[in-house]
Amino acid sequence: MTALTAAAPHFTDRQLADFHATGVVRLGRVIDDGEVAGLRQRIDDIMLGKQAFAGMMQLDSDSGHYGDMPAQTAGHKGATLNYRKIEGLEADPLFLAYLRKPLIRSLATRILGPEVSIFRSMFMNKPAGKGTILPWHQDGGTGWNLTGDPLVTIWLALDPATRDNGCVQVIPGSHRLGLLSERGHTITAEQEAEHCRPERHELLELQAGEAVLVHNWVLHASGTNPSGMSRRAFSVCLMDAAICSRGQQQFPKLFGGDSLAG
Repeated sequence: MTALTAAAPHFTDRQLADFHATGVVRLGRVIDDGEVAGLRQRIDDIMLGKQAFAGMMQLDSDSGHYGDMPAQTAGHKGATLNYRKIEGLEADPLFLAYLRKPLIRSLATRILGPEVSIFRSMFMNKPAGKGTILPWHQDGGTGWNLTGDPLVTIWLALDPATRDNGCVQVIPGSHRLGLLSERGHTITAEQEAEHCRPERHELLELQAGEAVLVHNWVLHASGTNPSGMSRRAFSVCLMDAAICSRGQQQFPKLFGGDSLAG
């Protein structure tokens, strides 16, 4: 297997320019083998009910169709490795330790400013032989009911993410289109035909422990996982801490005064 190159602890001017230009920056290896193993074990223990967790949890669909996904609600839904999404993981000390890494502080504060909060931090899973299709979409818009749009997502591979097990695909530079619908999320068939032509697809294939920074408005999608290997990942969406819900709900502050990171 190809040796992984560790990421530098600070976000560079070149990476910042690439983020603005393409909306996609491969960060390299951000955690070592021991940290990967610890996060895998912790998330498996949460799924199997061995580790108490009260956050939002959603099982994977049986059909693989996006519209057939079960509801995402708080609490455990049975001992199985077939969860699709688990949110609120900043409450777990192992995941919080990863979020406190100097590289994440450096990139978040350079892009967003000194006060940074977490919109959501979540485990994303495509179980072996399962997985739900995620249609082409952007992350943002009025559907999130926020006073502003989160712009930064950091996606960490806990398993190798490959073409065969449903890795994320992106359209580099598509964030410069702005949001294609006011509500955000999925796009129309006409917009997909115009902006997501196959020759523009970039597969975000990653080794376990590698991460990629993605602008939330970059068009992205993923398929099912017909392979015998799971595709576990941890994704955190960050935003300027001044953003709140339209009901004035504040979100956990990761960096800045009175933050989780200290």
